[in-house]
Amino acid sequence: MTTLSAAVGRTLAACGIRHAFGVVGGGNILATAALTASGVRYTAARHEGGAMAMADAYYRATGEVAVCTTTHGPGLANAATPLAEAVKNRSGVVLLCGDAPLAGPRPHDIDQSAFAASLGVPVVRLSDPATARREIAGAVRTARARQCPVAVFIPGDLSGAPVPADEPGPALNTEPGAEPGTAVGPAPAGPSAAGYPVAAYPVADGPAGAAPPQDLARAVAALAGARRPLLLAGLGAWRSGAGKILLELGDRLGALYATTVMASGLFHDSPWSLGVCGGFADPAAAALAGEADVIVAFGARLDTFTLHGGRILDPAATVVQVDLTAGPTADRVDVHVRGDAAAVAAQLLDALDALAALDAPAPPPPGWRSGATARALPAGWAARPYEDASAGGRIDPRTLTSALARLLPAQRTVVLDGGHFIGWPAMYWRIPDPAGLVFTGAAFQSIGLGLAGAVGAAVGRPDRTVVAAVGDGGALMGLSELDTLIRTGRPALVVVYDDAAYGFEEHMYAPQGADSATMTFADTDFAGVARALGAAAATVRTVDDLDVVRSWRDRGAPGTLLLDCKVVSGVVAPYLADLIAPRTAG
Repeated sequence: MTTLSAAVGRTLAACGIRHAFGVVGGGNILATAALTASGVRYTAARHEGGAMAMADAYYRATGEVAVCTTTHGPGLANAATPLAEAVKNRSGVVLLCGDAPLAGPRPHDIDQSAFAASLGVPVVRLSDPATARREIAGAVRTARARQCPVAVFIPGDLSGAPVPADEPGPALNTEPGAEPGTAVGPAPAGPSAAGYPVAAYPVADGPAGAAPPQDLARAVAALAGARRPLLLAGLGAWRSGAGKILLELGDRLGALYATTVMASGLFHDSPWSLGVCGGFADPAAAALAGEADVIVAFGARLDTFTLHGGRILDPAATVVQVDLTAGPTADRVDVHVRGDAAAVAAQLLDALDALAALDAPAPPPPGWRSGATARALPAGWAARPYEDASAGGRIDPRTLTSALARLLPAQRTVVLDGGHFIGWPAMYWRIPDPAGLVFTGAAFQSIGLGLAGAVGAAVGRPDRTVVAAVGDGGALMGLSELDTLIRTGRPALVVVYDDAAYGFEEHMYAPQGADSATMTFADTDFAGVARALGAAAATVRTVDDLDVVRSWRDRGAPGTLLLDCKVVSGVVAPYLADLIAPRTAG
């Protein structure tokens, strides 16, 4: 006899799930056993929130749907913050949980369906063992095609219920099919094992994500008159596999290129790349972006961070947004084109070529891709001088981060937690491609998910060394998953920017009268904690203390090395200084 719990685990494996992260309890332990028995790799987290963050990071690093599994009630509630983050980041994850019995809730149960729905998570609550396999296959299909978390709940009184004999294979097919209420279409693009994106995903309007003709015409009209076009790529462009066609389109237009933070590295091989657009941008790059007269954003939501509070773009510039959303996601957008980034870029290239054939070309204007522009392209933050503020046994974070940039393994996945410190890695560390950056907490404005995110990235991309940057506040919030990271045995470098404070809040709000005692703390011995958990560790107060990284790297980067970096608290990252300035002026 096959029980429902066993059928759940086997079906997920049959649908191509390769990895699961979780914390087991009465509501999910038997389904988890079926997962592992079916060959799905499993990483045991220390906290349900950590498990969810791991599954989210795994998707970001690999493009593959993973499972996060928790027990009912508090197990689900503990996963709320990273679950909301995964929703806002559009990460494909299947959340497998126990649930209240169909016969009625127990005193300790909550309305889990309402809870998940409040976070924007589609819910599949199994109620009939005879249809469970189809419903689970539909959940996996939805997670892939819609790029979103999907919750599958197993009622407590159905866990051991008998399930009819296995249905034929096609019933579990996750290719386009006819499951009512689920998204239909192939998996969205994500990086392959080699780090390159694969096939695009469809939208409702037009084949293969093509833009409606009226939208496309408005975009072509804007570009036909452009003198200084800028192509801005976001995470949606990476997931659609648009990198190559965007480079071709840019060459046709004589454009410059930039990316959002989440798409870092997409254009790093182009001599006409400005790098990241937004608060982390090199001043020379920001100045050039401000000269653009037409900006076409592909797969980018154009949030306040990308636009740096409106400081980046010329107010007179025309902004075209190409995205799968039904309408513009920012007030700054002048023309919205609904469609897949790669498909629309190809349409635009064809349309511009058609104009040229009619003797109405839009040639690259002299000056934008000239020698003068090339000389103005940014050399990077590392080339900009600053006065080293290291003092009193604490290291300037700029000095620390630029020195580490020369020591990091070339093939790496950079994992960022949230906090003031994020400016330093974003400024000084090269990202190999968008799959090489997992920025946790950015979408939901949270901290504490970085160590868990490092686990998901490490097991998802074993061909790359994880470099996790966390603040002391976030490190302590997610400290339990440092143990999980160490247990994986994967190469991982953890850099703790320890200013003994919630640095963002201290710099932003102390000048406005906030009580510093609520934001500052005594130093924590993170190196001692890491050693107690089985990692190698060092306390860093000077550049010389980083020799341990060189030694670790030269020995093949065995296991986890944690750097407890005692950084100067008074050095403010440029992105935050720009945000603070209007608040303190006058």
